[in-house]
Amino acid sequence: MSASLAQDVTPPPATALGALARRVDTAIGATVEAVAGSLVLVEIVVLLAGVIARYVFHKPLVWSDELASLLFLWLSMLGAVVALRRGEHMRMTGVVNRVGPQARAMLETLALAVPLAFLALVMWPAFEYASEELPVVSPAMEVSNAWRASAIPTGLALMAIVALLRLFEQHALRRIAIALAATAAVTLLFWLAGPLLAPLGKFNLVLFFVIVVAACVFGGVPIAFSFGLATFGYLALTTRTPMLVMVGRLDEGMSHLILLAVPLFIFLGALIEMTGMARAMIQFLASLLGHVRGGLSYVLIGAMYLVSGISGSKIADMAAIAPVLFPEMKQRGAKPGDLVALLSATGAQTETIPPSIVLITIGSVTGVSIAALFTGGLLPAVVVGAFLCAVVWWRYRGEDLSRVRRYGKGEIGRFLLVALPAIALPFVIRAAVVEGVATATEVSTIGIAYSVLVGVFIHRQFDLRRLKPMLVETASLTGAIIFIVGCATAMAWGLTQSGFSQDLAMLMKAMPGGAIGFMAVSIVAFVVLGSVLEGIPAIVLFGPLLFPIAKAVGIHEVHYAMVVIFAMGIGLFAPPFGVGYYGACAISKIHPDEGLPHIGGYMAALFAGLVVVAAIPWISTGFLK
Repeated sequence: MSASLAQDVTPPPATALGALARRVDTAIGATVEAVAGSLVLVEIVVLLAGVIARYVFHKPLVWSDELASLLFLWLSMLGAVVALRRGEHMRMTGVVNRVGPQARAMLETLALAVPLAFLALVMWPAFEYASEELPVVSPAMEVSNAWRASAIPTGLALMAIVALLRLFEQHALRRIAIALAATAAVTLLFWLAGPLLAPLGKFNLVLFFVIVVAACVFGGVPIAFSFGLATFGYLALTTRTPMLVMVGRLDEGMSHLILLAVPLFIFLGALIEMTGMARAMIQFLASLLGHVRGGLSYVLIGAMYLVSGISGSKIADMAAIAPVLFPEMKQRGAKPGDLVALLSATGAQTETIPPSIVLITIGSVTGVSIAALFTGGLLPAVVVGAFLCAVVWWRYRGEDLSRVRRYGKGEIGRFLLVALPAIALPFVIRAAVVEGVATATEVSTIGIAYSVLVGVFIHRQFDLRRLKPMLVETASLTGAIIFIVGCATAMAWGLTQSGFSQDLAMLMKAMPGGAIGFMAVSIVAFVVLGSVLEGIPAIVLFGPLLFPIAKAVGIHEVHYAMVVIFAMGIGLFAPPFGVGYYGACAISKIHPDEGLPHIGGYMAALFAGLVVVAAIPWISTGFLK
């Protein structure tokens, strides 16, 4: 969903230094990608072995969770290195894409120089933190915790090296010098102003967490580094907090074992596309509804619902569906702009469908039961989807179906038979969690094993050559997501220590209208946060602050979670700032401007559905035990 950091308007002329940087960068990249991809595979094997040992042989592997946790931090940090090298860290490019060529080139250079400054500042505290962990021994494997904690300084150092190499490889020396000098000058200015900042009190929160973060985010600096730099500056210049404490909070945010579900479900999403399971589901739905006016649009909505329940990754969802459906829809006369607008809207609609990464993140940072979130997320997506279907019905009520083939019952039955293994997968996943076969983290490994068996023995479609790119892509996306979670956790801790959370709680409790007023303000706030920060960092940052308030004013936590997720989804997929919209355009290969005239109706439908879900708590909580 993020634009590439490597994208430069005026590539520098080939130089010996640039060529050397490219060779070193390629060597480092190949090594880190191989290790990170291998770690994804090892995590799958370790967790699946734990499930089999516990449930089949009734002999739990007491060390499996410890080993998985140790490897996960290494996977996250090395994945963050891969993401930085590939330009896949989440960032906002709305402003960058709208300025002139020279200004854009300068902002792209700064988008690497600013993270480099943060990495340089936090490097030594990270090494200190790893050394502090040396005497701590894990209970099961009895190894020093430094083995795990050393992933942080190692990953930070590799990111710094990669950022420096990418600067020389992709940008002109003059721009590099200006960007590095400007970054160093601003950093020095803040350091010199340190004695003047302490007396400002809570205005420092506005300075660092609003002005600095906004300047970095709107300037195209990746969100994770924007959070990290602002937090480091606030703690270093206005408090006496040792910086290794910040690294500890970073570690804490990245080390929730439940977050291990993120790479596993991302890989599962890629796997169902590779094995043909996604195509089988779509083919069945198309045969069932293809002869109805707007039928393939209904198929798109339904397919996104089903695939979202399997992959947990919105990019994987859209990539599995758009290439299959869009060619046929265009042949029937659908406008490309309407297609990408609907695809973007379904991205927001299906955010609550388990095993959504956003649901897993909410559960990990707020303590809300993930099983309850998984149960509560199914019906709200149906309600919002019904509103989207109403828009589709209105827009396609005059569609010409004279050339559309209508499938017979026998053909539909055959398509259903082929699609059954894929349709059954979400139910297999849910049953494994409910019956206690596996935890929410482990259940993805059952889905992966199931998908491999279906691909090999039923669909006979399993390309071993695609495994390595899938594993590396999984590691890259995982690193981008988990590094944001870590930096946002450190930022949230800084806000909490400042007393901001208590002030926010008092302000929100004092809102007129009680629970209704609080819900209304939350909707507006998370639509804005979803468009600027994306879902995961917004949840990590504000979830621990706002969920206790929601509970205090009488709102069920699962109900509040569904409303918040839909609000963020609207912000995430609504132009002009929602990066999810641009992700949908990239996957569809349709220019963003083509979707703008069509997306208004779908966004109105999403908002109407959100209001209904917010007004009727039973939709989110009616099926909870």
